[in-house]
Amino acid sequence: MVHFLHPGLSPRTIVSPDARKDILGCLVVQEEASPYSLVNICLNVLVANLEKLCSERPDGTLCLPEHWSFPQELADRFVGMMTWQGKLTDRTASIFQSNRMKLKLVNIQKAKISAAAFLKAFCHHRLIELDATAVHTDLSIPDILSGLCSNSWIQGNLRRLILDSTSIPRDSRLLFFAQLTGLRVLSVFNVCFHSEDLAHVSQLPKLESLDISNTLVTNISALLTCKDRLRSLTMHYLKCLTMTKPQILAVIRELKCLLHLDISDHRQLKSDLAFHLLQQKDILPNIESLDISGGSYITDGAVELFIQQRPAMQFVGLLATDAGYSDFFSAKEGLRVAGGANISQISEALSCYRNRSCFVKEALYRLFTETFSTQVTMPAILKLVAVGMRNHPLDLPVQFTASACALNLTRQGLARGMPVRLLSEVTCLLFQALKTFPHYQQLQKNCLLSLTNSRILVDVPFNRFDAAKFVMRWLCKHESPKMQAMAVSITSILALQLSPEQTAQLKEEVFMAVKELLAIVKQKTAENLDDVTLLFTLKALWNLTEQSPAACRHFIENQGLAIFIQVLETFSETAIQSKVLGLLNNVAEVRELFSKLITEDVVKHISSLLHSKELEVSYLAAGIIAHLTSDKQPWISCDLQRTALLQDLYATIQKWPSSSCKMTALVTYRSFKAFFPLLGNFSQPEVQLWALWAMYHVCSKNPSKYCKMLVEEEGLQLLCDIREHSEADPQAQQIAASIVDDFKMHFMNYQRPSLC
Repeated sequence: MVHFLHPGLSPRTIVSPDARKDILGCLVVQEEASPYSLVNICLNVLVANLEKLCSERPDGTLCLPEHWSFPQELADRFVGMMTWQGKLTDRTASIFQSNRMKLKLVNIQKAKISAAAFLKAFCHHRLIELDATAVHTDLSIPDILSGLCSNSWIQGNLRRLILDSTSIPRDSRLLFFAQLTGLRVLSVFNVCFHSEDLAHVSQLPKLESLDISNTLVTNISALLTCKDRLRSLTMHYLKCLTMTKPQILAVIRELKCLLHLDISDHRQLKSDLAFHLLQQKDILPNIESLDISGGSYITDGAVELFIQQRPAMQFVGLLATDAGYSDFFSAKEGLRVAGGANISQISEALSCYRNRSCFVKEALYRLFTETFSTQVTMPAILKLVAVGMRNHPLDLPVQFTASACALNLTRQGLARGMPVRLLSEVTCLLFQALKTFPHYQQLQKNCLLSLTNSRILVDVPFNRFDAAKFVMRWLCKHESPKMQAMAVSITSILALQLSPEQTAQLKEEVFMAVKELLAIVKQKTAENLDDVTLLFTLKALWNLTEQSPAACRHFIENQGLAIFIQVLETFSETAIQSKVLGLLNNVAEVRELFSKLITEDVVKHISSLLHSKELEVSYLAAGIIAHLTSDKQPWISCDLQRTALLQDLYATIQKWPSSSCKMTALVTYRSFKAFFPLLGNFSQPEVQLWALWAMYHVCSKNPSKYCKMLVEEEGLQLLCDIREHSEADPQAQQIAASIVDDFKMHFMNYQRPSLC
């Protein structure tokens, strides 16, 4: 038996995304609330069942059935999905060896495949794009280039090659890109790429876009070779440059075809290259996009003047600078700004710099400040926060600041305006961060705070097992009373979301939690303090012991019975009494613990509460008596008392309203199995009557749940037996017949055959 209902937090006045002002926010809500496409669902099933669907070659690699054929677009998405899910390996990549797959746009980011597997799986296809960002060191850049150049069609037609953060063996010399004559876009961000390599790349006849950020290039003069065709140049954090500022600017001045230039830098380096660039009047005449984030000595006035002299400009990056704060940047129509002055600029920054941890950190810090007291739901911003967390899982500052931002964007009622799927992704990323940084306490606090949100805790899919383990361990850390109260509240809800099998797996955590929760109850009782923490603590204990004999035993072993008797003697509030009795019901369901409950103190209090005017209290007290009196053995020395209790139980049930009357359900059950021994006890009709009243009560309130439970747990036959039994109590027969009739009616409405 569990207590399910929790009071919600009082929400602030929440403003939903305005379609006119927040187009992206509305699009995110629509996208996240929509079902996945049928193609994605099918591909996910295929990826999940590759081992079953494929045959195995002699070398251990997989092969798709011979009659299978994939269109090019579908094959590309299949590779991307395998890569995204971490399923692209030497064993699985082999399914792309045949010509039945037609690949063009291949994404193998972070894949762990060897050079041999890459060559066999991908290099015979007619590829026009390849993204090999951060592939495993088993596949180096020379291996990739060698494989690609083994196909003459690829040499002349590969247009886009992304090699960011991909390894190069120490003994490698020049990187030979020269054969890839069709290459238009090349990115070697964070690669051991030298000035000599740049000289060769600059000679590629069709090169239009080049990213040499964070490489070992010391001199960019080679770019003059491609000055008449280079449209986009990104050289963020080019830390090894040995050229003087005038020399660098002289090269940039010659790149008259440039539409995009990125010379952003880490703020700590205090680079003034951008400052000097802004002073030039005869430079970059056709520029549309300029990124100078992280630059020093940049002012609003200088940037404004530069943009006014170049009317084609559509984007400027100003994050981590002193610029972007004047009205000009918000008033200029068609100008996008990645900065930190307002939500719009921060959103642009998170989108543009999603792969640069230094700027993600900066943008998240600004976002935290901007959203500290927000009352507007911002799903598009939350999605960008999730992207930042996913792209930089090993960066503690990113994870910590993102967790704080996620908290700001979902606290109180804000989560109600967020799509469940997005909240699920963010919550799962928070728990991944906890596993990566298990000793960072503030990150743990942020995660705990996010779980206090009733929307997330009740409606959002995430790993409840991991969450329960984390929260119960936190509960035992003896943190501040406020944090402890939150942990108690979360435990009380998570406990009932775990299966009995999961609770059993958390044996150590449950035992620690029961002991800690009892200590809290004991302290609150001694202080005569019936606050919300006491209520949540009692509720947590009730739910932790549900269908868990081990937790019930641990409750008894830690003087739980004596503590709960003291609670009953100290407090008379119905809410407290019902929670105490709820837990004792769970203990009473464990037959081996009967003798622990059959004591003078326990029986006296339960007998008294059986006559409570509050139906919930009376009902729960009756449940304890029904379970304890169902077995004569523990009562051998006091049979008269047992007989009196049974008579009292029967008389009390007669005073209750009909179990199908219009009132809210007193409790909720995850299983009827604890009732089955009582239903079969024809020698004790009082016990049988209580079990039937309880079952009819919940079945009439929630037939879809409990009628299904009757079938799954094979309880329907027991009811039929009571209905047909010649020696059964007439009232018990009547209730059993009513449950069966309602069951038939329920399934008839759903056009399903009854089973009795």
